[in-house]
Amino acid sequence: MIREEVDKLLSQLQGWRLTGEAIEKNYMFSDFKHAIEFINKVAVVADAQNHHPDILLWNWNNVRLTLTTHAVKGLSNNDFVLAAKIDQMNQK
Repeated sequence: MIREEVDKLLSQLQGWRLTGEAIEKNYMFSDFKHAIEFINKVAVVADAQNHHPDILLWNWNNVRLTLTTHAVKGLSNNDFVLAAKIDQMNQK
């Protein structure tokens, strides 16, 4: 993807940032249980999209999601679609 496309798609997302050839976002939860529940929900949504983010859990209540498309060694529309679905899921 060209930078202009990435910037346009990023502007439509809340809190996601470009990091090299990926986009990522951090989430903070009230406790470990809610962080794990979020991770499990992300896994279901991502698997349904056949798209699998890198997920990092740290300090018991923080989650970082990193999205990139390994097949193209960079970003694709699928990364932004999944990011939007995760954000919608997190609002429920």
